[in-house]
Formats: sequence, structure tokens, C-alpha cells
Amino acid sequence: MRIGQPGDSTAVDLDRIDLFTPSLYAAGDPHTLWKALRERAPVHRQLLPDGRAFWSVTRYHDVNEVLRDHTRFTSAKGTLLSILGTDDPAGGTMMAASDPPVHTALREPMGKMLSHRALRDRAPEIRAVVRRMTAPLLDGGVWDIAASAAAFPMAFTGTLMGLPERHWRRLTKLTTMAVAPSDAEFQEGGGESTLSVAHHELFAYFSDQVRARSGRPRPAADQEDLIDFLMRMEAGGRRLRHEEIVYNCYSLLLGANVTTPHAIAAMVLALIEHPDQYRRLLADPALIPGAVEEGLRWSSPANHFMRYAVRDLELGGRQIAAGDALVTWLGSANRDEEAFTDPYRFDVARRPNRHVAFGFGPHYCIGAPLARLSLGLLFEELTSLIEEFTVAGPIEHLESNFTAGIKHLPLTAVLRPGSAQRIERTVAATGPAPVLEPA
Repeated sequence: MRIGQPGDSTAVDLDRIDLFTPSLYAAGDPHTLWKALRERAPVHRQLLPDGRAFWSVTRYHDVNEVLRDHTRFTSAKGTLLSILGTDDPAGGTMMAASDPPVHTALREPMGKMLSHRALRDRAPEIRAVVRRMTAPLLDGGVWDIAASAAAFPMAFTGTLMGLPERHWRRLTKLTTMAVAPSDAEFQEGGGESTLSVAHHELFAYFSDQVRARSGRPRPAADQEDLIDFLMRMEAGGRRLRHEEIVYNCYSLLLGANVTTPHAIAAMVLALIEHPDQYRRLLADPALIPGAVEEGLRWSSPANHFMRYAVRDLELGGRQIAAGDALVTWLGSANRDEEAFTDPYRFDVARRPNRHVAFGFGPHYCIGAPLARLSLGLLFEELTSLIEEFTVAGPIEHLESNFTAGIKHLPLTAVLRPGSAQRIERTVAATGPAPVLEPA
């Protein structure tokens, strides 16, 4: 998705706005459309050719209202545009597609397993992964940071879930297929076939993982992985059923794999386009946590979340009927002039920065602590290794209306003194990092 100053929003014909078609996010300029909507129609109805319809919610405070209030806006019928108009089969079963009290019963125990503490002791491993990722820079070569970053979350999510490393590359591709089935680079068959393959393989994979664990002795609590934890976890006074474990494994892996990589690529591109901001990070590494927050606001990798109106209601001056779908556009909310001063300026020291890149309310991303920690470690390591980045080829964006992503960002870089030796030692010990390579 193009990120920067929007075009002329006054020239936008509101009746012709199409925020559904994935190609907009690969080649178009949604930020100009979102700006036009915030200014003239902050709650806007789009009718699709097949008769389905949804309301686009584009202002920060309206987005927060929809995401916060499950009594008026339910998640149980589906949360992504890809299943608009059909009931989500995981509704009321998967944490992301449920409302309290079911959601609360699932979230509270899972949140403890996915806390900051769950990853902090693995900082040396994360740093090693980053150094392995940068191996192409050793001989002055081109490094596609977007392709490398696509495999990055598996370095911790795969380990936390106890998934064999030999499966990581395929799982990474499958999660991309699930959110970008119309992107030709990741298709296996047509768009509908790609989505079907992704869902079938992922659900079957996790079902097999659960069954395999069912036949072995239960590990001690301090040795269990996330799937083991889900199998013994209680929600609402009972153990989770097989399908509940499978759906939630799918959701957790999808959430990690299709958001964090795109925050990395978009933030690096922003630092290239704003070299003064990168120099600030080089001079003062204490700015990195705030820079990560600005990178999340800037990239807003989870592009939207959908809800359905529980009853007739009013929002943004429009009458919404019970059962209507509402799509909150997080990238738009994170550029709202009423919530952010100079929102189209990338500022690593921005304060305050109450972005909604992780959502808002009860469904605030359960993996946010892990994402923040891993992104912070990654940019600590990158700034310690690299003096300067340069774009070395065409930038390609993911064709997806859910993930605002960059799939190719080729770079060259000037390494800082001593960096080459650190990278060489790590690669010699562990080998180069895997890269997501479309089949």
C-alpha cells in the first residue's frame, strides 16, 4: 500500500469509492480515499455488484467506538471482509470471532501465555535471527527485506507453538495465501482455490498437531508449548474442544505471520524516505521503542476489522440497521487529523501516539506484547548493524484488503564498523535465515 502524503481528496467521487477490491491496496491510493471519507462521509455505505454491502468507518473515534462496544457491534458473525455476508464457522469458538463472556474466558488464560515475559528470555535468539536475515549484505548484495521479514515471526511463534522448523516455510506461505488469495504471486489455482487450500491445509495441520499431542504424556507446565497449553486450558469451567483448539491455533499463527512482517518492511521504507529520522535512531537508541510505535501507526498492517450491528443504531450521523456489516479501517483512523497532529509526518519521537494498529477494546491484539518486543529487538539490532539503507529495485505491495503489506523491498546497505564480523559469526554458527519463496 502506498504510504505518504495523500492525493487531492476533494476530487474523489464518493459514489465510486471501492474499498473492497484487493488490487486497490497493491497499486492504488487508499489514503486519499480514506481522507475524502473522513472529511465528507465518515460512515459510508458501499454496495457490491453481488448485492452485499458494508459501512466503512474511517474516523478514529468512530473506529474506537465500534471496536470497543460488543453490546452493539458483534464479532461473532465474522471480522474480515473476506467472509462478508456469511456467518463465520468459527463464530463463538475462536477468540477473535467471539464476544464476552466467551471471548473473555478464552483471552484471560491465553494472555498469560503470550505475555512480554514469554519472549524476553529469547532476546539472543531473536538477535541471531536478524543477523542471519542480513547475510546477503555481507558481499554488498541486494537484500529483499520484505521477503526475509515474511519468515521472521515464525522464529518465535513457531517455537512458542512447538511447530517443527521444517514446516515453517509452508505455514508462512499458507497464512499469506489466506489473507491475499488474489495476489498472483501466492496463488495455487485461482483466488477461491487459493483460499480453500490455505484454510484446508492450516486446519488439517493443527488438527494433526493436536491429535499427535493427545497420544503422548502431558509435559510439565514449564516445558509445554502453546498448543499443549491450549489442550489443558480451561475456559468457562471446561477444557477446550478439539475444534476450539484448532481454530485458535489458526488465529494466533495468522495474526502473527500476516502483520509483523509488513510493519518491518514499511518502517524500514519510512526510515529510508525520512533519513533524518534514521539518523536520530542511530544517535539515540533510546528512541527505538517510540519509533516502533510510530512504525506501527504508519504501517497499520492489519488494514481492517469488521463487526455487525446487533440492533438498529446511529453512528456518525447515519442510521445503521441491525445485521449491517461495519468495516473499521485502521489505516484511516491512524491518519485522522483530529487524533494525530500532522498525521502524514513520520516522527520516531511522536508523543502522544495512541494508534489503533493493534485494534482497540476487548479484541485488542493478544499478541501485541510479543510483537512490540520482537520489533524492538529487531530494530535495535538493525540500527547496530546498518549505517544506511538504499532502495535497490522495484517495491511491490501485497494484493490484499486485509493486510496492508509490502511483499518485495530490495535494499542495499552500508554496514557499521564490526557488523560484518558479527553477521559472519552468526551465519557460520546457524546458517542463513529462511526466506519465504513462493512456489
